[in-house]
Amino acid sequence: MRIDVITLFPGMFVGPLSEGIIGRAINDGIVSVHIVNLRDFCEGKHRQADDKPYGGGAGMVLMAEPMFKAVESLSGENPLRRVVLTSAQGSLFSQAKARELATEESLVIICGRYEGIDERVATGLNADEISIGDYVLSGGELPALVIIDAVARLIPGVVGSPESIEHDSFSKDLLGYPQFTRPPHLRGLSVPDVLISGHHAEIAKWRRREAIRKTFRMRRGMLAGALLAAEEQEFVRQLEKGER
Repeated sequence: MRIDVITLFPGMFVGPLSEGIIGRAINDGIVSVHIVNLRDFCEGKHRQADDKPYGGGAGMVLMAEPMFKAVESLSGENPLRRVVLTSAQGSLFSQAKARELATEESLVIICGRYEGIDERVATGLNADEISIGDYVLSGGELPALVIIDAVARLIPGVVGSPESIEHDSFSKDLLGYPQFTRPPHLRGLSVPDVLISGHHAEIAKWRRREAIRKTFRMRRGMLAGALLAAEEQEFVRQLEKGER
């Protein structure tokens, strides 16, 4: 997969994209990420990228023409690219959206800044506006990194063990089950006996039930869309009654 990121602050991507799983994926050529400096497509002595909003109001708005030029400069790379626009007003990013984007051959991620981007950018490029949460950040660079990480790790070969992806939180409409490692006893806290029993069927059953319990406690609304067996649905009813 090729990912192009259009930003006013290219330096924000240097460290995160050189470390960990994503850094290895880039070094191995599984994923390629290209950072495009929006200033290169701005005109005037000061390479101005923003201007005052029509109709008045506080703050500045990123201009449309530099954005169009930046995206058009990539047209020769892959004309079938998918354009994503990071925006606090966008639809909420999810694991399902990450899976959808991971099927694309090419992504262009436009990082918003200031009071936003001229609306004609989203319209003219048929951009998919995405928000990573209901809060405000200084710009779209951090959301872009979140999207890159979530999408890239779903590409075959990026994560060493496909099984680890299968058991990620949200991969099956549930949060992940609790994890433990050595030592078995620490500061008065112990690892559940079942996990050191060697009984794999019982371990799988425990993990599934604890994933349901954690989802009930942390993100109860997710259970409405989860595929639960009859006994698991009964377990949820017991949790609702405070019986477990």
